[in-house]
Amino acid sequence: MPDMNRSAIIAEPPPRPTVPGASPAEVDRWLHAWENRFTLGRSPSTVALAYLDWAAHAANAPFQTAELARSAVGQWRRLLRIALGQEDKVAPPASDHRFAAPAWQQHPFDLLTQAVLLGEAWWNDVVDNPAGVNPRHRRIVRFTVRQWLDMVSPSNVPWLNPEVIEAAQASNGRNFVDGLINLLHDQSGTTRGDFAAGRNLAVTPGKVVFRNALIELIQYAPATATVAPEPVLIVPAWIMKYYILDLSPGNSMIRWLVAQGYTVFAISWRNPTEAMHNTSLDDYRAKGVMAALDAIRAICGEAKVHATGYCLGGTLTAITAATMARDGDDRLASLSLFAAQTDFTEAGELQLFITEDQLSFLADVTETQGFLSSAQMGSAFQMLQSNELVWSRAVRRYLLGQREHPFDLMAWNVDGTRLPARMHIEYLRRLYLRNELAEGRFEVDGRPLALEDIHLPIFLVGTEQDHIAPWRSVYKLHLFTAAELTFALASGGHNAGIVSEPGHPHRHFRLRTDSGRHTLGPDEWLAATRPQDGSWWTAWADWLKKRSSAPAEPPPMGAPGYLPLCDAPGTYVLED
Repeated sequence: MPDMNRSAIIAEPPPRPTVPGASPAEVDRWLHAWENRFTLGRSPSTVALAYLDWAAHAANAPFQTAELARSAVGQWRRLLRIALGQEDKVAPPASDHRFAAPAWQQHPFDLLTQAVLLGEAWWNDVVDNPAGVNPRHRRIVRFTVRQWLDMVSPSNVPWLNPEVIEAAQASNGRNFVDGLINLLHDQSGTTRGDFAAGRNLAVTPGKVVFRNALIELIQYAPATATVAPEPVLIVPAWIMKYYILDLSPGNSMIRWLVAQGYTVFAISWRNPTEAMHNTSLDDYRAKGVMAALDAIRAICGEAKVHATGYCLGGTLTAITAATMARDGDDRLASLSLFAAQTDFTEAGELQLFITEDQLSFLADVTETQGFLSSAQMGSAFQMLQSNELVWSRAVRRYLLGQREHPFDLMAWNVDGTRLPARMHIEYLRRLYLRNELAEGRFEVDGRPLALEDIHLPIFLVGTEQDHIAPWRSVYKLHLFTAAELTFALASGGHNAGIVSEPGHPHRHFRLRTDSGRHTLGPDEWLAATRPQDGSWWTAWADWLKKRSSAPAEPPPMGAPGYLPLCDAPGTYVLED
C-alpha cells in the first residue's frame, strides 16, 4: 500500500495548460485535473450529493433533528457525571490508540478524552438520523465526518496532547526539531533507507527469460536437486512492484518456495508511463498472464502450472482461469489466490466512492496525466485508516520526533507504481462498480465467462485485518464455484498477513477445505474453524505437494526463443 508521505499535492504533475482551439470537454478535463490536486482524487459532486441527500432528509424530519439537540445536552450531563465520579468512563474502541498513553488518563486530559469520545458518539448519532437517506450516501457522509473528526482530534494539537507536552519538557523542545527533520526527510522521498531491489531486496537468484512491453518474466534458479514438475507462476498486483513476495531473504515467499522444491516463475510488471495510457485491462491478461504461460510451456514442456495471484493480480488470475476453462485450455494444475476478490459488492470502504460520477472525474484526471500516480493511489488507501496511518503517524514522527527505522516492507511500500489511465478506469468500472465478474457479465474476446467453469482445486487466502480486500469479500468465491476450495484465514493485514513466513512470531491462521457447493456463511465458517499457530505458508506448501507429481530434474533456465536476458530482478522493477 503506497505511503502518503509523498504528498499528492506536491508530487502531482500540473495539468496541461489550455491551448487555443481546445474543446469544452478538454477544458473541463483540465479543470478536473486541477481540482484533483486539492480533493485527493475525490469528485466534489459525489460528496456534495451525499450531503445534499442527508441534509434534505434532516430538514424534512424536524422532530428527529430537534431530538439531536436534546441528545447533545445529555452527553454534556454525562460528561459532568463522569467528572464527578458518578458514572464510569467511556472506553475507546479497541482499534483507537490515540489515548492509550498513561498521560491521557491524568487530569485534566482524562476529561478531554471523555469529551472527545462522547462528542464523536453524538456525531455518529447525527449521521445515522434521519431515516430514508440513500445507504451509500449515508456511508459517504459517515466516512467524511469520521475523516473530519480524526483531523480535529486534540491528539493532533501539540498544546492539547500530554505526550507531546511531556516530550517537549523532557527534551527542551528537541522533539520539534527532530520532527522537522523527519518531515524534510519524508518529503525528500528517501524513506527507503538502505533497502533497494537487486541489492538486499528481490535477490533470489534467477533470470529474466521473457520481456514484452508490459512484463518481464523471471525464472528462479532451483535450490534443490529435484523439483516438482509442475511450476508455480506468481501473478502479483501491478499497483505496486512485484517484490512484496521477494523481500529480504528471510521473509521472501519466492525464495522459500524455491527451497521447498518448486520451479517458480514471477511476473514483474512494467511501471507505466504516459505512452501506455491506452493499455487495457485485457492487455494485462493477454500480454501478461497468457504470455507468461506461453513462455512457461516452452521452458517446462507439457507440465501444468500452479497459477498463483496476489491482490488485483489474483483477480486477474481468476479471470484468466475462467477464460481458459471456457476455451478448453487445460494448462493449469491449480489456482491459488491471496487477498483477491472476485465479488465486489462488499469490497470495504474503498468502494464508497466508486460511483459513475467519481469514475467520470477520475477518468478526466488520468486522461490528462496518462496514468494514475502512486501518490494518488496512496491517498485513497490512507483515507481508509486515516486515524492510524495519517494522524497518529504524523504525531509520532512530527510532534514527538520519533524516528522509524526503515525495514524491507516499509521500503517496498514507498516504491510505488503508476496505473495506465484506460486500465485503471476499466477495472474500477467493470469490477467495483458493475461487479461484472461475479454476475457473469464480464466478457473476454466478446464472450462472457463464468467463475463456475473453474473446476481446478483452489487455495484461497484472506487476512483478518484487511481493509483493501476484506476477508468476507474474498470468501465469497465459495458462492461461485463448486470446485474443491481450501480457505485460509491468516492473522495480519493485506500485506503483513501475506508476508507471514514460518517462524514469524505471533502468527496464526484458520484452514478448512470444502468440496462442492458451500453452505456456511463467513461468520459460521469462522465459528466452526479453530485457529492454528504458525504460518499458513506451510499449509499451502503441503496443499501444492498433494497436487504435484513426483519430483524430477529441474527444467533448463530458459529455452529457444526464451533465452535468459539478464539476472533477476530484471529492469522493469528498477523503473521509477
